Parts: sequence; C-alpha cells; structure tokens
Amino acid sequence: MASKSGERPALKIPRGRDANGKIDYLVLTFRELAQEQDNWGRHLLGKGIGRGSRVLLMARPGLPLIALCFSLFKIGAVPIVIDPGMGLRSFLSCVRRSKPDALVGIPLALWISWIFRGSFKSLRSRVKVGGPISRAPRSKGDGDFPGAETTSRDLAAILFTSGSTGPPKGVCYEHGMFEAQVSAIREHYGITAGETDLPMLPIFALFNPALGMTTVVPEINPSKPATVDPAKIVQAIQQCGVTNSFGSPVLWKKIGAYCSERGETLPSLRRILMAGASVPPQLMEQFRKILVEGHVHSPYGATEVLPVSSIADVEVLGETAALTEQGKGTCVGRPLPGVEVKILKISDEPLEATDLDEPLPLGKIGEIVATGPSVTREYDGLAEATREAKIDCEGRVWHRMGDLGYFDPQGRIWFCGRKAERVEAAGKTYYSDCCEGVFNALPNVFRTALIGLQRDGQRVPAIVVEPLKNAFPQSEKERSQFIQCLQSAAATTSVTSDIETFLFDRAFPVDVRHNAKINRLILGRKMNEQQD
Repeated sequence: MASKSGERPALKIPRGRDANGKIDYLVLTFRELAQEQDNWGRHLLGKGIGRGSRVLLMARPGLPLIALCFSLFKIGAVPIVIDPGMGLRSFLSCVRRSKPDALVGIPLALWISWIFRGSFKSLRSRVKVGGPISRAPRSKGDGDFPGAETTSRDLAAILFTSGSTGPPKGVCYEHGMFEAQVSAIREHYGITAGETDLPMLPIFALFNPALGMTTVVPEINPSKPATVDPAKIVQAIQQCGVTNSFGSPVLWKKIGAYCSERGETLPSLRRILMAGASVPPQLMEQFRKILVEGHVHSPYGATEVLPVSSIADVEVLGETAALTEQGKGTCVGRPLPGVEVKILKISDEPLEATDLDEPLPLGKIGEIVATGPSVTREYDGLAEATREAKIDCEGRVWHRMGDLGYFDPQGRIWFCGRKAERVEAAGKTYYSDCCEGVFNALPNVFRTALIGLQRDGQRVPAIVVEPLKNAFPQSEKERSQFIQCLQSAAATTSVTSDIETFLFDRAFPVDVRHNAKINRLILGRKMNEQQD
C-alpha cells in the first residue's frame, strides 16, 4: 500500500480538540506508517527479537499497536495478543501458558511483568512503548528493510479467545489464514482501497492496512467498550467521512439511541459490521434510517474461524426477524465462498472424522462445525483443548464452533445458542437464542437470558430479564404486570410455552471483549444462589 498510494492517509489518531471543537488528529500516510514499521523492526532486531520470537504485545490502540504488529509480522516474530479487560488472574494465566520470549508494552505492562515476575519468567527482553501517538525510536539504518521469508503455514500470531464460556485460549494463526481472512472480507463486503474505517475492536484495525483503508482510531476504552461516549463516535464518523465500522451490538445500541434522540444521520457509512452477540432486528431497523444509504451486516464466526457466514439487514428485516420472534433462533446467513459448514449430532465428547459423514438433516438442531482457509488448526500449548475443538479429516481441519444451530431449506445457518448454555430439563432441551428471541422484542426489555434453575430438587428452565433503564419493576404490582407480559409471549410458541419462571437482574455478566455476549453460566449460578 505504501508503494501504491503512499501519500494517502493510513492512520488517524485523536489527540484532543481544536478551538472549534473538532477532533485534532495525528495523521500518518501509508508511506509514513511503513517507515514506522521499519523503524520498529530495526529497533526490535537490536533487542534480540527476530524470526520466531514470541512477543507479548501490550500497546494501547493507536499508532504503536498497528506499527508494532506489522513490524513483528515483517521480521517474522509472533505477536501474542491478550484482552486487557479479562482480569489480572486470567491474564497472568494466559501469559504463563504462552511463554513469551519478549514483552513489548507500555510502562504499566513492564511494571506488571516485574511485580508478577513468576508469570513472566520466560522473558528474555523487555521493550518500552509510549502512548497512542508515540513514534518508533529513530532508526540508525535506512533504505530497504527486507522482510523475513515466511510461508503460509508459518505461525503468524497467537490471539486469545475472550473466555466467555471457559478459560481464554491462545489461538494459533498462520500467515495463510490471515491472508484468507483479508481476501474474504474484501470480496464479501465489497471493500475498496481508499475507504475509511473506524474499528471499535482494536484487533480489527489490523485488517485495514492490508485492505487499503484509512484507520480512524476511536475514542474508546478497549477494556470496557460499553462505556463508550456515543457523541465522540458519531463526531468521528461525521468528521472523517467514515465508510466502514465494526462493533458489538451493545455499542451500536448506544450510538443508535444517541442518533435517534437527536435526529442525527451517518450518510457516509456504507456498512456497519455488528458481531460479538446476536444482533437484535430492532437495532437493524433503527439504523435503516440513520445510515441513509448504508447497510448493517452481521458476520458470524469466532476467534478460531472468521468469517464463517454473514447476513445483511435487508434479509433479516424482510424475512428472518419474524421467525426469530417465533423461537426459530437467529439467522446468520449462508456460508461464505470457500467455507464449508455441517450440522452434527450434539456431543460433549471429542469427535472423529467419521462423525462428519453423518450430518443432521435440514431443520434439525445440532452442533455447528466449519472448515475453510481461515480455520485455525490448534490452540497454543493446549493439546487436549485442541483435541476437543478440532476434527482432523485427512489433514483438513474442522472447527467445532461450540454453537448449536441448523440449516434451513435456503442453505442459511440458524444460530440457536452456545452448546454449553443449553438447558436440559424434564426430558426437553431448551436453546438460549431460540427462547430469548421470543421475549427480546417486548416493551421495556433490554435483553433476556435462558438459565437452568434448581427448584425442589428439579432443574427447570427460567428466563432472566434485564429491563431497559428506568423500566426495572419497583413494586410487586409492576413486577406482576411485567411477568404477565412475559407469560403471554411465552404462550405464543411451543419453544417457550412451558417456561413458567421469570426473574429480573439489573445488569447481566458479559464478555470483556464486546461487552455484549451474555455469560449465562455465571448468571445462572448467581440466580440459583439468590433462590437459596
């Protein structure tokens, strides 16, 4: 990109406001970003970091994060990226398992590595990084800086899962997998060089230089994305003419409410990618007016394989939303070209290649498995977890998504919920997304969660409701009226007709990455403890 269009903006990092209230950006061209990459590369090589080095990268979103990540790719090192918001205990556990050779991070990260040196005992070097607009150390060398010779099967990075339904795991990405992801995203969404992206998940900013898009760094706390100020996001989109943006439904709910209340529109946006949790059809409907010409897309995938499929607002609002409210689950679209998906019989045990020969028929709910060029092959240092999540079929690896769903006659995948969060009670299996879809569209409901509740020695299905702000029932009468509304909705479909228990909670536990994926297992334990 630096050679093709070196003077085009590659990166815009906010550094305050000017006298007129406009966001003041530090702007780097693709040529300047490439120079940053090379300067970091020479500096890291001088610190003994090179091909094959495992490097824990702990930089804040901004210039250093992007320049360093591409610099590590270029010298053949392997960046290790761990979510900053997962909590210290989980973070240190991830560090111990990944055994980094070097730490490249902000002063706080270096301080932590000295305080908890037992978890960082594998380190051979530490390199300090400045804030979001800090530049690379001045390089003594100049001229061409050749990249390391790497192949498509070489390890490129280790990216940790969010740990929403289990301990976080390091996913091993090869260079060829990243290349396949970039190609799939570009082709499916029609992204062209010269567009401008505002990524509200820092890791997604790394696609942009390869796609030729300008990256606008959002003013957001990556460890607590749901605390975002929507006014700042809207201002950045309007000021920079942003054409593309990625974020979780929870973030877009805040932005959508802000725009609707003030009559704001975002005409520059061609597409919004919402992922991290099921996207409410009502949110898509709201953005049909805000976007003017653009569309909302909901890609489906996981850290281990992305993207698997995708669906746009037109299809959701025109057809599938009504079925979601009837308990059919959430349609996540058709598999992308090159991706193959099968629905297998639900199992909590490791699967063999022969299990792929017996996919379930259309409409039958089972376990979703996928294979394709971006499907990762293993977890870092976790042979047993790899065995449980992967199916090796003559060298072709299938990933068990950990999700349940089915195919419809149109070849679309319907997501029914996480396998670990299904509730089995009284000889029947209840699926979270199917049940919750019946209630999520009700007035005063922000979101709902299916849990299993122990009552009189029996396990029963229950729906926990997180009401909209200022709609939490304050009296027994209000609570009774709210429950009557829920009971009426439950009676409309066989999926929920025998659910009789409804509880309320002010704030659901959610994942640290998107602040959108409900942790129903933790919520279930909390509700069961309250019942005791």
